[in-house]
Amino acid sequence: MVSLKKDVIVIGAGIVGLAHAYHLARTGRKVTIIERDSRAVGASVRNFGMLWPIGQPSGEVRETALRSRAHWIDFLTAAQVWHRECGALHLAYEEDELQVLQEFVDLAPGTATIIQPAEAISICPSLRSEGLLGAMRSETEIAVDARITVRELAAYLEREFGCEFIFGSPVHSVESGVVKTETAIYEAPDIFVCLGPDAYTLFGGSVRELKRCRLQMMRLAPNDSSRDLKTHLCAGLTLTHYANFAHCPSLPSLKDRLQRDWPEQVERGIHLLVSQQADGSITVGDSHEYGETFAPYRDERTDDLILQYLDTFLPVEHFRVAERWDGFYNTHSDLPWLIDNPLPGVTLVNLFGTGMTLSFGVAERVVNSQVLT
Repeated sequence: MVSLKKDVIVIGAGIVGLAHAYHLARTGRKVTIIERDSRAVGASVRNFGMLWPIGQPSGEVRETALRSRAHWIDFLTAAQVWHRECGALHLAYEEDELQVLQEFVDLAPGTATIIQPAEAISICPSLRSEGLLGAMRSETEIAVDARITVRELAAYLEREFGCEFIFGSPVHSVESGVVKTETAIYEAPDIFVCLGPDAYTLFGGSVRELKRCRLQMMRLAPNDSSRDLKTHLCAGLTLTHYANFAHCPSLPSLKDRLQRDWPEQVERGIHLLVSQQADGSITVGDSHEYGETFAPYRDERTDDLILQYLDTFLPVEHFRVAERWDGFYNTHSDLPWLIDNPLPGVTLVNLFGTGMTLSFGVAERVVNSQVLT
């Protein structure tokens, strides 16, 4: 078996791995990225294509999201990759939803604003106007197309920084200074493992406190090709999902009401995010099922419930389902991300369903700490 020496190795060519490669390359390191598949096919291409700072809790996490956003803009602009600085609308069709949004704005001044129904409709004319009481508008969110963005980032890293990609090469083991695949042994003083849910495979002990999450998502095609949403969308159920709303005083009563009004959606962890890509298609989801092992069968009832709730703010008759898929990521009850050193010279990084939003910011922290030490 051939033995090859490398400067630094990143395992995983998803967005978290590529973000680490980006920051490492910018410090002058010669980066080798090893990916088991012929291209990234995991969470990095199965997500909404949303860069979502507004969903992150205030303090360190939101600051990291905004740092990540700045790096995203640098890359997307330099590589001339499609993106849209579209912002987001959190829609309120009930008084308790509007109350929580107002409390959030009061607790985080300058983050977002409350706007009237007419302004929300002017931003997104496709919205269901009947019953709309108002919305929260934030400006920091960006849309990318997850289907192409990770591929374009890999090409940019190869072209601009000379990063080396080894695709179709599953890693069998990692030791200090050594990465073994079926065909080669790679030696490097620094190894970064960015495998998402597959971190279990190499470091089961290190990630024992993590749980896996399975979700269901869909891509809808508009019946009218001119239908432009202009912004990311979400509604009441989303207020119960993201930690940024946890400190709003009215949130417990909102949760109680949603449990009564939408019991099946709540039971299946459904909340709705909507993003639109350059081709006009919209990505919709998702549900949340937690565990270690999941049945291989897709639950059509869950998709029906997603579309049922979507119809409360975006009329579904304007769209048809074009694609359906499952996604997987790790979760943790307390940590916003996992940065671990299971072995000397080996850094394990795991993000919990926030890879697109936080990847560049977390990678910057990790790489800076390595450089400084």
